[in-house]
Amino acid sequence: MNEILTTVVGNAVTDVTTKTLPSGRSVATFRIANNPRKFDKTSNNFVDLDPNFLQVNCWANCADNVANSIHKGQPLVVFGKLKIKQVIDEDKNSTYVEIDAISVGHDLSRGVAEFTKIRKNPEFYENENWGEPKEGTQKSVA
Repeated sequence: MNEILTTVVGNAVTDVTTKTLPSGRSVATFRIANNPRKFDKTSNNFVDLDPNFLQVNCWANCADNVANSIHKGQPLVVFGKLKIKQVIDEDKNSTYVEIDAISVGHDLSRGVAEFTKIRKNPEFYENENWGEPKEGTQKSVA
């Protein structure tokens, strides 16, 4: 309800790994690096700052599609729920930043892509008369 929604633009730095949970639900994960830059007035140039690395978790249909579409090195845009996890071990404390992805896509400002829609039930689409009005309705004219 009060999740932090965020968008990250960066590059995939790992290939996608997938697994099926005991519930039968698919999960796919990969890491993304965001490389922030800022303008340095003294050198009159942009300089790279330290990169940010995040794990991206994709679930169900998104997991299956990401596993078949995303590869290491590709420029991406990821939108999802930000999660910060702290792990306390005996010797050290670690903080991990993750995104539970709602949407993942290629960054088309840096390349081109081709989209293929997945149809889970092809019979439904084959039997439907798209564009024809249903019985008892009129075609609208714009």
